[in-house]
Amino acid sequence: MADVCVVGAGPAGISAALYALRGGFSVTVLDNGSGALRKAEKIENYYGFAEPICGDELAANGRAQAVRLGAELVTAEAVSLAPAEGGFVIGTAGGAELTSRAVVLAAGSPRKTPSIPGLVALEGHGVSYCAVCDAFFYRKKQAAVLGFGEYAKAEAAHLLPLAGSVTLLTNGEEPGADFPPEVTIVTARLAEFLGEKRLERVRFADGGTLPLDGVFVAYGTAGSADLARKIGALTQGSAIIADAHGQTNIPGLYAAGDCTGGTLQIAKAVYDGMNAGLSLIKYLR
Repeated sequence: MADVCVVGAGPAGISAALYALRGGFSVTVLDNGSGALRKAEKIENYYGFAEPICGDELAANGRAQAVRLGAELVTAEAVSLAPAEGGFVIGTAGGAELTSRAVVLAAGSPRKTPSIPGLVALEGHGVSYCAVCDAFFYRKKQAAVLGFGEYAKAEAAHLLPLAGSVTLLTNGEEPGADFPPEVTIVTARLAEFLGEKRLERVRFADGGTLPLDGVFVAYGTAGSADLARKIGALTQGSAIIADAHGQTNIPGLYAAGDCTGGTLQIAKAVYDGMNAGLSLIKYLR
């Protein structure tokens, strides 16, 4: 078990990892290979660079710095977060699990919610974002997962033992993972989520409909807020609620960077990571 597991290898996550490492703790950094910084063509508003630097190079420098100080860098996608004896357990795509005494969520806010009429209006009334949290309420009922990748596969796996049926709604995307044969895959584009007080059915662009009791949104990859919800951390929209030191309402769980809202800048992310790193040092000691 590591002392700290950092989910996200961007400026916030690496900053938290650096402070924890220099505090004498073992750190595992979970890197899913993506992130907003890596897509930046040119950065010239960050301290210390006489010439512009591309985001991918800056991100690589940060990862190398953490590894030099002793961090273990694991390339994998986090799909679940749960309490464990003495700390936390993070599930990854492919089934591997990481355990640690403390966790820093710094994977940004990549959660994508398709703009489909009725989806937002039915949140909490048949539309959910956490199968670990809500699968129990759909025992022997008709459930679906909205998504197409490893994150969607993980949500479907939680539903299969409980739901009467599980359907994957890809909304026109091709499945990006090997789904169990028990999962019915529907690739048609969605037009609308329908229901009076609760979700009753979905309507497709071709006019067809499918009766459903519940839909679990797992579009793209799991963002920090998605993981936070799975363990009961407070969120507001796509942002995790954390105090000035990055501490969430769950002891030992911290959040830093874009996932906490506010200005989406490298300088702010590094500051958040520093705060979380210093705070968790006090927590672990």
